[in-house]
Amino acid sequence: MSKRRSIFGPSKDEIWEQIATDIDGEFIEGGFWKKDVLIYKRREWQILLDTYTVSTGQSSHTCTRMRAPFVNKDGLYFQISREGFFSSIGKFFGMQDIEIGDPFFDKQFVIKGNNPEKIKLLLADDRIKELCQRQPRIHLRIKDDEGQFGPDFPEGVDELYFECLGVIKETALLKSLFALFCLILERLVQIDSAYEDDPQITLK
Repeated sequence: MSKRRSIFGPSKDEIWEQIATDIDGEFIEGGFWKKDVLIYKRREWQILLDTYTVSTGQSSHTCTRMRAPFVNKDGLYFQISREGFFSSIGKFFGMQDIEIGDPFFDKQFVIKGNNPEKIKLLLADDRIKELCQRQPRIHLRIKDDEGQFGPDFPEGVDELYFECLGVIKETALLKSLFALFCLILERLVQIDSAYEDDPQITLK
């Protein structure tokens, strides 16, 4: 074992590669020019884990994100974040604050969306709420596209999108995040807000 590894522990690549093995996913090492990506297939959906760096000119920070395109049946949009963490973003999208009737969950999270009844149905699943609570830094939402720097989405295709500051290397957190994505996608189908179809989009 190298001295560096003994001090800092396994690298992100080592951890992500092991997770890919454990969940039957695929870890693709990007090398110098491209990003490392962990890909997991669940039915017709492809869930991607990677990192990206944002530069302000004077400083930069790295974020971890997870994405999964899906066919959005009814135009449902929401975002779930820890109290005080990105909680003002939803105001720009005309989304209203939502309480689901679970005092413990409502106290921890800011929930915004365009269809309160559907979002309450989504979060009626106790396992989904439990997996959200496991994430200390969570900003989870449905996005309609990836903006000018991402691929063009087909009509009716959106993506389930998670992001947080920093690089997540905790195995338990990452595995629970993949489980959360799988459950939400399946729950969206159950509440008639998504089709279980191939979204016909490849993320970069």
